[in-house]
Amino acid sequence: MGQKSELPEWVVLEVVPHKDYTLSLKFADGSRKKFDMRPIINKGKVFKPLEDISFFMQAHEGGSGVVWDDQIDIAPETLYEEGVDED
Repeated sequence: MGQKSELPEWVVLEVVPHKDYTLSLKFADGSRKKFDMRPIINKGKVFKPLEDISFFMQAHEGGSGVVWDDQIDIAPETLYEEGVDED
């Protein structure tokens, strides 16, 4: 029970991918945020496979952030700092 409070606030505990290329996220501090992946997908080759919606929808929590496979992940600090608060 006390373990959650020992984690850094930006650790991702839950990930729900959406077909509009956004992620709903729950963080260790209890906050919930939405993160739009579209600008990142368009930035470079590393994220290009995420254009395939069936692959994008495989997003899950891994370590402390969000991962798709052993090649593609996104830093939890980025998700926390740039995510938009959800109600």
